[in-house]
Amino acid sequence: MSDQDSVISCHNLWKVFGPGRMPELTPTTTTEDLRASGHIAAVRNVSLSIKRGEMLVVMGLSGSGKSTLVRCFARLLDATSGAVMVEGRDIGAMTEPELIDLRRRKMGMVFQSFGLLPHRTALENVAFPLEMRGQDRSSRIARATEMLSLVGLNGREGYFPRELSGGQQQRVGIARSLAVEPDIWFLDEPFSALDPLIRREMQDEFLRLKAMVAKTIVFITHDFDEAIRLADRIAIMKDGAVEQCDTPERIVMAPATGYVAKFTSAIDRARVVRAGALARPSRGQSVDGAALPAQATLHEIARQVVSDPRPHLPVTAADGGFLGLMDRAEALDIILGPAA
Repeated sequence: MSDQDSVISCHNLWKVFGPGRMPELTPTTTTEDLRASGHIAAVRNVSLSIKRGEMLVVMGLSGSGKSTLVRCFARLLDATSGAVMVEGRDIGAMTEPELIDLRRRKMGMVFQSFGLLPHRTALENVAFPLEMRGQDRSSRIARATEMLSLVGLNGREGYFPRELSGGQQQRVGIARSLAVEPDIWFLDEPFSALDPLIRREMQDEFLRLKAMVAKTIVFITHDFDEAIRLADRIAIMKDGAVEQCDTPERIVMAPATGYVAKFTSAIDRARVVRAGALARPSRGQSVDGAALPAQATLHEIARQVVSDPRPHLPVTAADGGFLGLMDRAEALDIILGPAA
């Protein structure tokens, strides 16, 4: 992907913590080099691009650098070396007023802590960033009401945070970040504090919002099941570096490193791989009969694949057009495991 196609890109990005003089930061600088000088690299030589409307999920174990990377994207932390570009502008070169204006106009942020103002109602919390922007009261209240409705909180406008459940508070946080109509949305493990049922409901809500509002989204999680539900691409981090950035299917089917292979080893591949990922050009071959939707996971169509005797199964795109043929034996190996 070229930088012209991207909304956010970073090049050779480093964020290093520690006192005093550090070694020169190059692609060959190791964690041992930095440790010897008393430094730690939270982000290590990261280069990637995120295109408009894409959802990139950043994941890794605790301490892998994922939160630090996203904070560098928004320049909540200044990079030690390298560049972060937002819509073609180097945010490291921006003045403080320019940066504040960019965040107010372009960026929405949701973090693990809900950060709601306890003395303000849900409606007032959602309207708060619009108040800071100087928007008049009637228009900001109208916008806040619309956003609370979008996240399913009609009738809760006058509730204070203490009167809302954890899931409802999180929805207020999401509504507040959407109120400014951001083009770019950063979410740092926003569901991690929620119990499993509410977390699943919030993922469903998020998928609904994602379908309704076209945003460029960077979403941090340590939960692979959550990642594969939400992501267009997944970036897996280890010790500050990105081990692999690819589609969920490629991450599972073609891990770039031993670490990624180990990280994904317990994942049920049939729940990740979609029919479209296995579709190949037909080379003029004609196949009659029912077709499979490209967006369906092999888990979702397992019964059809197992019961259909055809060696090659047609796959259709979202618009109904013919996409290609899926090798049934290859699909069965993923669903059932390779034949002994």
